Amino acid sequence: MYKQFNSELDSISVDTTLSIKKDLKFNYLQKDNFGLMPFANIGQTYNTLSFNAAEKLSVPQFGARARHFNYLEHEDIYFYEVPTPWTRLTYKTAFDQGQLLDAFFTVNLSKQFNFSIAYKGLRSLGKYQNALTSSGNFRFNSNYHTKDKRYSAKGYIVMQDLLNQENGGITTEDIENFTSGNKEFSDRSVFDPNFEDAENILEGKQFYFEHSYKLNSEQDSLNNRISILNKISFEDKYYQFDQLTASTDFFGDAFTNSIKDKVTLENFETSVGVNYSNKFLGQIGLALNYTDINYGYNSIVLFPSQPIIPNRIKSNFLGLEGAYSKTYKSFNISGKGSINLSDTFVGSFLDGSISLKLNKDISLSGGISINSRLANYNYLLYQSDYINYNWYNFDNFKNVNTQQLKFNVQSQKFVNAYLDISNIDNYTYFNLEETIDEINIIKPKQYNKPLQYLRLKIQKEFKLGNFALDNTIMYQNVVSDDQVLNVPEFITRNTLYYTNYLFKKSMMVQTGVTLNYFSKYNMNGYDPLLAEFYTQNETKLGAFPRLDFFINAKVRQARIFLKAEHFNSSFTGYDYFSAPNQPYRDFIIRFGLVWDFFL
Repeated sequence: MYKQFNSELDSISVDTTLSIKKDLKFNYLQKDNFGLMPFANIGQTYNTLSFNAAEKLSVPQFGARARHFNYLEHEDIYFYEVPTPWTRLTYKTAFDQGQLLDAFFTVNLSKQFNFSIAYKGLRSLGKYQNALTSSGNFRFNSNYHTKDKRYSAKGYIVMQDLLNQENGGITTEDIENFTSGNKEFSDRSVFDPNFEDAENILEGKQFYFEHSYKLNSEQDSLNNRISILNKISFEDKYYQFDQLTASTDFFGDAFTNSIKDKVTLENFETSVGVNYSNKFLGQIGLALNYTDINYGYNSIVLFPSQPIIPNRIKSNFLGLEGAYSKTYKSFNISGKGSINLSDTFVGSFLDGSISLKLNKDISLSGGISINSRLANYNYLLYQSDYINYNWYNFDNFKNVNTQQLKFNVQSQKFVNAYLDISNIDNYTYFNLEETIDEINIIKPKQYNKPLQYLRLKIQKEFKLGNFALDNTIMYQNVVSDDQVLNVPEFITRNTLYYTNYLFKKSMMVQTGVTLNYFSKYNMNGYDPLLAEFYTQNETKLGAFPRLDFFINAKVRQARIFLKAEHFNSSFTGYDYFSAPNQPYRDFIIRFGLVWDFFL
């Protein structure tokens, strides 16, 4: 059996079937992007239509979050165990002069040792001026265990670079030319963007290694097992924004004529712990961890009659972490938590869940998540050659505190439903403060009142013969005194499709139409210098349908995907935007395939 598992040892079998879920995951991210609104070019960012308040973090995250959708994190790395060598090639066409290719190979050199190597590369010119995307994600990992399985080890190396040319979107004057369907602008390269000489890049290197040793080889009647565990990780990353000529009419005044902003982060973490498991008590893990953080710039910023903006946030501290899991028949309880032993980097999280499998079809689960940590680094410290983009809030921003209750029902026969209710204190966000002479003033803000957020997601598929209708609907509601967290009230995705076998069942075919839609709301704006989205309450967007027609087929181990994306763009109105001044893509036909080779 071909298996893949993550660092939590959650193992699943490799799936090579063709299903509607595979169609929904056949995209740039290679995951279901429900709740995300893509930009015009593949490889650009996504506007987030839904907000996940629960986090298993006790430290801030690196900024430029709009660049991180395709940035592989620790939880995105999988390890493998295969009986024979396995190769997977994934290909998809892009938007002019480019393509997407992901090549993956793994092999077990013995029953005890496996390694895998992969590279995902993208280049796409795009339809608008200065919108090229180019990215590369290299992964290498391996895992090993002794024959008696007392010692085990696994680790990975990941190197990534994600480059995007930036143009600031189309000008406000050109929005009328887009929404009216002016035929002179049907060639999108005719639009003059806000600027044509900027790019940003996110690069990162990640190194991870963990190993464990079981102290007792023989199991007693209580199945007592004790093992010691050590984890080591190091990440070195930077974000850079370059612009040949300062766009003072878009970003405001600048210190220099050309812009070169660069911020770096070095994050080292290690932990030593003990895992204990018992037939009656379950599995218990305790560990002591150490973290060393170095974030910042190479210079300080001086403003007359204002405090100095320093160049670094540096700290090192100890922490405690723990985990628990117990399964009894169809009942499971699990939990995980961490706390920083630091006066400056105060942070903690606790996540617990209970699940019950009533029968083969129905399972129930519920949980609670509590998190407290500093806001992301770019809220706390940011420097730029643009005067408006310099701030230091480390001493006056409080911890973001989140509490979430979540419930889940899984049933293929009846319905799949997920509900979470969150309370957030000190919610931190980028805000459009004001617009002066068509220059947006974007600043980090911390909301000093609590806000509540509810999210309900329901999924159900109806089948009749060879036809099926797959439906996913989300309802959201935010309760706060001010509009600081904006999300659409409704998001829906509905797919009507037909499945059958051809040529004496040597080919499986699926064809159908997918509708994506979300209600109109104050959609977040995009700031290309920060590579972040900001809250704005001036422009409402949404309420436009996106229809995709697809024909998918499977022949042996090859899956073929052909899709006419947004085929309704020319006859349902040119009101489709991914963000203010950022039009969504027009109708296009794209082709791709996933081919597995088992030797």
